[in-house]
Amino acid sequence: MKRREFLSGAGVASAGVALAAPAIAQGQQQGLPKVTWRLTSSFPTTLDIAYGGAETLARIVSEMTDGQFTIEIYPAGELTSPLENFAKVQEGWVDCAQTALHYHWGNEPALAFGTAVPFGMNARQQNAFFRQGGGTDLFNEILLDHKLYALPMGNTGSQMGGWFKNELRSVADFKGLKFRISGLAAKVLQKIGCVPQAVARADIASGFTNGTLDAAAWVSPYDDEKLELTKVAPWYYYPGWWQGSSAVHLLINLDGWNKLPRAYQSVLKIAAEFVNADVQARYDALNPAALKRLVESGARLRPFPPDVMDACWQAAFEVYNELAASDPKFKRVYEIYMSFRNDQYLWWQVAEYPYDNFIIRSRAKG
Repeated sequence: MKRREFLSGAGVASAGVALAAPAIAQGQQQGLPKVTWRLTSSFPTTLDIAYGGAETLARIVSEMTDGQFTIEIYPAGELTSPLENFAKVQEGWVDCAQTALHYHWGNEPALAFGTAVPFGMNARQQNAFFRQGGGTDLFNEILLDHKLYALPMGNTGSQMGGWFKNELRSVADFKGLKFRISGLAAKVLQKIGCVPQAVARADIASGFTNGTLDAAAWVSPYDDEKLELTKVAPWYYYPGWWQGSSAVHLLINLDGWNKLPRAYQSVLKIAAEFVNADVQARYDALNPAALKRLVESGARLRPFPPDVMDACWQAAFEVYNELAASDPKFKRVYEIYMSFRNDQYLWWQVAEYPYDNFIIRSRAKG
């Protein structure tokens, strides 16, 4: 699908939800079929904002088609595990999945850029990349070889740097540190001496008490609050440089997508675009109060020491260059992505950052 075609449907956003429904209802009278899809999510119901995006998608699709196109939703673990979703959608065992593309970077390393990479773009920049920088087409070109198709469908915004049992004073404190982290960030942290750990959400708190973990990254204050970690790992660091933005996608079986009537394809695009904005808005609205509650309950909020940021920056680009040297698809996406990111930060440096920085300093003065 060409980017122009994608934008013509998805760019309508929430206004399109209201405007398109009568047209679909008329189309139903002209013989549009009854379709039921199964959607498996990579997220548990405890991640109610992220998982709730799938529920919103299904509701909008059903309402816009007057019940002709329905989507049945299954949370993580009910039909598939999060890391199985790529294969299960590819096989057609389920029609689609709500997932993060970087969960499947083992299948295609370049897909990491579809969700979040260390020192990548912020959420607004990433959405600009998807919609105007050719990013959606770029990832769908890679997914074509796997008979898959994807639409952006949510973003957490910038995430936190995680919970630590002890205060960090320098990069030397990462030597031997047992850190719950995954993906490209794990490879980066290994370079500075960290020992990445694969630990399920349900085992994070106990991991700190039984010695399995020294640190753990989860999401952002609203979701982190539910882990109740302030007593076992009170040091709460920022920023989450490995996820300055974290995009969610609707991953679709390509044959199933191609069989849909064009009207239903447009409905899915519009619904996914609405969810894309809505999920990020909910995180932005709810994180501030959650952060205040965490600090009040004992979280010790700290920035990463400057030498940690510098060391991780250097390690990240070493990882990128190593992967680019061995994977042509990764190299191509890496170069396009970073070029777009650099231009975005040129604009941010001139306009967005000075404005935000002034407001932040003014707020601090009261």
